[in-house]
Amino acid sequence: MSTSLSDRGIDPSRVERLLERERARFVQTHPRSAEIHRRAAGSMLYGVPMNWMTRWASPSPVVVASAAGATVEDVDGNTYVDLCLGDTGAMAGHGPRAVVDAVAEQMARGATFMLPTETSLWVAEEMARRFGMSQWQFALTASDANRFVLRLARQVTGRSQVVVHNWCYHGSVDETLATLSPDGDVVPRHGSVGPALDVTSSTRVVEINDVAALEAVLRGGTVAAVLVEPALTNIGIVLPDDDYHHELRRITRETGTLLIIDETHTICAGPGGYTRREGLEPDLLTIGKTIGGGVPVAAYGMTDELAGRVVDGTFWHEADVGGVGGTLAGNALSMAAVRATLSEVLTEPAFERMEELAVRLCAGIESVIDRHDVPWHVTRLGCRSEYLFSPHPPRNGAEAEAAGDEQLDAALHLAMLNRGVLLTPFHNMTLMSPATNAAQVDAHTAAFEEIVAELLS
Repeated sequence: MSTSLSDRGIDPSRVERLLERERARFVQTHPRSAEIHRRAAGSMLYGVPMNWMTRWASPSPVVVASAAGATVEDVDGNTYVDLCLGDTGAMAGHGPRAVVDAVAEQMARGATFMLPTETSLWVAEEMARRFGMSQWQFALTASDANRFVLRLARQVTGRSQVVVHNWCYHGSVDETLATLSPDGDVVPRHGSVGPALDVTSSTRVVEINDVAALEAVLRGGTVAAVLVEPALTNIGIVLPDDDYHHELRRITRETGTLLIIDETHTICAGPGGYTRREGLEPDLLTIGKTIGGGVPVAAYGMTDELAGRVVDGTFWHEADVGGVGGTLAGNALSMAAVRATLSEVLTEPAFERMEELAVRLCAGIESVIDRHDVPWHVTRLGCRSEYLFSPHPPRNGAEAEAAGDEQLDAALHLAMLNRGVLLTPFHNMTLMSPATNAAQVDAHTAAFEEIVAELLS
């Protein structure tokens, strides 16, 4: 697939002119953010708390002063419709009252004990109700949850390898930082920092929707688990074919391979994620970010049958140093935040409203694409949507990766930011929260219309 801008319906010179104008506009309207970033270079590596905060298209990162609901305000007094929502970490909205109150009350009673609270029981039972997994454990990030379940999978199966989708996203898990080369070989993902292991030995990579490749890999009997998002989300949304998950489950069962579903991003599909919506039957399920209303937390669940195997293989006297767990995992503060988020914020009615808003947003995007006759498309999964610069939705990760364009992405993101709309910096993701409203959705459509018209004028 060609990656030229002209094939995407855009004159490259117009993209560069737009970028130049938008950079100048940002500098004029964000002097305080720029000054803080300059100072931060003296005490923070890269000048930010975490290096991916440099991925925004702006000349310097926006420095946030406060946020409420689906609105962010920066230190220069600029306000934004937040459709990034912390790349799903703030999907409950910023500072939901129920979570703020629950966290404050628990903090006053103590935050962490290395002991359970009654609230943790409520959370585990609610997770079982939503996702169907009967046995649960907790962590602080989805990366940790995925690391832990991969260790457990290797322990109970006696196998060493893991299968992931090409261009997957499972956080910073070593085994998942792998892609397919153009020749079809497994290679480390470009940018993987100091790889801790050789992914060419530990990992097998297949494209989503490639049932034949999946079956060929699993028939070898060396794979402990297949770890997948039910739909790709971090390379643009790539939806599974109608029969893909049926075949994935059939083949994993026939080969004695564990199936792990990572719902960290696909919780956008509904209160029980894609798993509940589509009736999937994984052996294990992981999720992070969203369920704590902004407080760091993650969870992993499993079936009763697998839980029995895990318990039988547990080395009780070394459980604290076995590579699964952490001192703050399952802490009381996190559990209080999850209970408030699931019981009062990310509820069934909230998801219904969020999906309605996502439908409205996609209709607005499609109207602009059709009106200006650009060869782009938008894909929606529940309350999440993404647009890509190709006429048709991709069927796999390689096609989705080829549909992106770094310059066009940068121009669109920065122009959106200057018009008061925050998109996820890594891709063109828009996400609804319970606090998002129709006026904010329409503000995105208006900005998108203005930018596309300028790119074509």
